[in-house]
Parts: sequence; structure tokens; C-alpha cells
Amino acid sequence: MKHEIYKVTSFEITGSYRLKVLFDDGATRLIDFLPILAGPLYGALLDRNLFAQVRIDPEIHTLVWPNGADFDPELYMIGRIILRNFPQ
Repeated sequence: MKHEIYKVTSFEITGSYRLKVLFDDGATRLIDFLPILAGPLYGALLDRNLFAQVRIDPEIHTLVWPNGADFDPELYMIGRIILRNFPQ
């Protein structure tokens, strides 16, 4: 099975646990992370101050947080944790 490589180029916090994410192919997704914030690593992101510290890792081009949490951009692109697609 082929694993696509998607790179996050920018993002904007649009609400509680929601990010608007732009990818290198021009695709934009509005992602609601709340339903998947559970467990020791991802549940910590329920702290809004921690969630707001999201950044783009310059080497792997994905969203990362100071506590080590990150998500494979393929999850956003294939719709597993997506709220809305925007026209390209």
C-alpha cells in the first residue's frame, strides 16, 4: 500500500481545537481535532494553551506540539479527521 506524502505549508487557528490547514498541493482543510484528543499524549492537547502552541515542523512538514504530539498529514487529506474541504 502506497503512503502519500503531504506537506503542511501553513495553518490558522479558527476555533477551539480547530485548524485551517494549507498543504503544498494547494488543498485546504478545516480540521476539528476535538474528537481525537484522548489518551496521555493527545489528551494533553485539551489544554487550550498547549493546543495553541502548534507549529509546523520544518523537517517533516506536519503539525507538532511541544509535548511531542503530532499527526500524519495523510489523516487530514484522506478525511479521517476533517471537518470541511475547501475548493482548491
